[in-house]
Amino acid sequence: MSDRFVLVHGAWHGGWCWRRVAPLLRDAGHEVFTPTLTGLGERAHLLGPDVGPDTHVQDVVGVLDAEELTDVVLVGHSFGALVALAVAGRTPERVRRVVLLDGLVVEPGQVGYDGLPPEAAAARRDAAEATGDTAFPPPGGAAFGLADPEDIAWVERRLTPHPVRTYAEPFPLARPLGGGRPVTYVACTDPAYPAVHSAHAIARREGWAFRELASGHDAMVAAPEATAELLMSS
Repeated sequence: MSDRFVLVHGAWHGGWCWRRVAPLLRDAGHEVFTPTLTGLGERAHLLGPDVGPDTHVQDVVGVLDAEELTDVVLVGHSFGALVALAVAGRTPERVRRVVLLDGLVVEPGQVGYDGLPPEAAAARRDAAEATGDTAFPPPGGAAFGLADPEDIAWVERRLTPHPVRTYAEPFPLARPLGGGRPVTYVACTDPAYPAVHSAHAIARREGWAFRELASGHDAMVAAPEATAELLMSS
């Protein structure tokens, strides 16, 4: 059966990060959309203090509307999990299932910072303050579990600062998380990415399907074939 995938990237990334996965899904007969969230990637020129959770939710809802998509498999990587869950909650009639790839998940009413380990949240707040609380700069590519020097260099050339408000203000999440659509959580384990580990308890409490992928956090870069296979089978 052919699926429609909408792949939502994480912090500092852009639609470009799916470049190795999208062709594999398309070759298998699926439709694939890889939107870039406002202020990031090739849309970095739109970064500003007003870019917040509602902006990023509308970015993806806009794709669903403009492309008249229904029966969608909505994939959120890392920070993009918050976007995917909010979009599914707003437009459940368009979404068949949600896949969270090593995703950051918080409780309704919480902010993105709340899902991070305290030291990671503090470091990002400090970095944001140095930029006037508009954005925090990206880390090196190795922070995403990448080991191949070429992969690290490829990612580092493309990373862009991430808008602060998307971590400092809550996404419009409601219960049940994901708008009542089936959700699969995929934990990347080799190496693990502790910044998203608080999501695991929420995933298990919600009764979501839970799978593991032997890759680092940026699995779509380091292990595109395994990532594509997992997305098609989730």
